[in-house]
Amino acid sequence: MNQLHWLLRAKRWVQNPPSPGRVKLVFAVIAICLVIVGIEHFIGWPDWMTVNRLRQKP
Repeated sequence: MNQLHWLLRAKRWVQNPPSPGRVKLVFAVIAICLVIVGIEHFIGWPDWMTVNRLRQKP
């Protein structure tokens, strides 16, 4: 049933494609995410961005 939903959604997307601005926005967001992942992978995660685990009070 889920496949039918996605096929209908794709049909509507083909009939009314997104604007070029929306497509550029989506690609820009994906590119920013890939840059962040690349920086994290090759350079490392800075210590100041690491969340410290708080101790639980007994």
